[in-house]
Amino acid sequence: MNFTRTGGFGKYCNRGPGWCGRDSGIVATAAVPRRADVPHLQPGGTRLPNRPRADTIGAVIRFLPLAAFLPILCAFPFILDAQTGENVLVVVNGNDAVSRQVGEYYRTRREVPRSNLCVLNTTSDEEIAWKIYQEQIENPVGECLEKAGLTERVLYIATTLGVPLKVDGTNGAMGERGSVDSELALLYAKLKGTRFERAGSIHNPFFMARDEPFRHARFPIYLVTRLAAWDLDDVKAMIDRGLAARNRGKFVVDLNDSKSDGNTWLRSAAMLLPRTRVTMDDTEEVLYNQKDAIGYASWGSNDAARKRRWSGFRWLPGAIVTEFVSSNARTLRRPPDDWFFHGWDDQEHMFAGSSQGLSADYIHEGATGVSGNVYEPYLNFCVRPDYLLPAYYQGRNLAESFYLAMPALSWQGVVLGDPLAGLGKP
Repeated sequence: MNFTRTGGFGKYCNRGPGWCGRDSGIVATAAVPRRADVPHLQPGGTRLPNRPRADTIGAVIRFLPLAAFLPILCAFPFILDAQTGENVLVVVNGNDAVSRQVGEYYRTRREVPRSNLCVLNTTSDEEIAWKIYQEQIENPVGECLEKAGLTERVLYIATTLGVPLKVDGTNGAMGERGSVDSELALLYAKLKGTRFERAGSIHNPFFMARDEPFRHARFPIYLVTRLAAWDLDDVKAMIDRGLAARNRGKFVVDLNDSKSDGNTWLRSAAMLLPRTRVTMDDTEEVLYNQKDAIGYASWGSNDAARKRRWSGFRWLPGAIVTEFVSSNARTLRRPPDDWFFHGWDDQEHMFAGSSQGLSADYIHEGATGVSGNVYEPYLNFCVRPDYLLPAYYQGRNLAESFYLAMPALSWQGVVLGDPLAGLGKP
């Protein structure tokens, strides 16, 4: 399996990358140079898959009509395997006390063998240079896997609070910025000799693979999630909730008032779940104070009607969250309790360079897993709720559910949560 390097894509806009959709806080599209291996759009909006080169076997992203999803769900059930702590590599920063505590707590709770603990000698800075990433994170993690003979057995990598979060670089659709976790996802292929350009994103070969079990032979990546939240207590509670998860409760889907593709994906997510398990709102209002929530997908702080930082949801153990928000994983440093996202015009009240909501708020509020982005991802590279929520409902674990819904790697995505958390079969 080879990989396809892509740039941002979508309906072209006339204000350039970083501008279209700025008022709503997420860039919906990006105009990028067309390359032989880059999926692009024709003027009418239909995606045109390019013919792969001889050395490129990566699947091209296609959007199927809803009618095509239903038979896939029913006719091709995937095999559910009970993965254990032996399939997880836990990565801690030896120079960070909280990171070490998180790693040991998780290792004990999930019975992760001590040989599956990888201790790094790195900085606790959230943003690092590419050279630091390679020398202090990627290369040492690769050595941990190879020396312990874990390259094949490990399917999931769990980084911890205190391990650097993001890699700086040029921005834009063909930029070099990205999350540490998204870069680490490519490590399996790198250990097998594959080399990647740094600029732009890499198509995730596991994206949309609804009916297939996750195996390295078919999908040459690691699924990387982060055991992180505002503090140690939040992380411990998150891990405990994952162990107590059961397949019950409501999936809450909240649209905004736009005609965006994002709303199409949200509607599709609701339609692919049992009607009795879904609460969907397609009005201009925002849903607050929902009870027994096990899943939530929305526009978050990008919904102009959102006037509250906290959702007020009563989350069940195992609940997961995804939102179309550009920078909700930009930091894991806790803002003041009275902070609120006031909008881009209110420079005074921004936190960590943005007025957008923060993913870790949901963990603090009681959720068990949440996705986010460290820098601008562009809408078409955000986690897709129409793949995430049905996969999680059907029994995929947290890591597989989120990565099955994540179009791109070597990009901006972060998943907070225990990779092994899951609801079990319905």
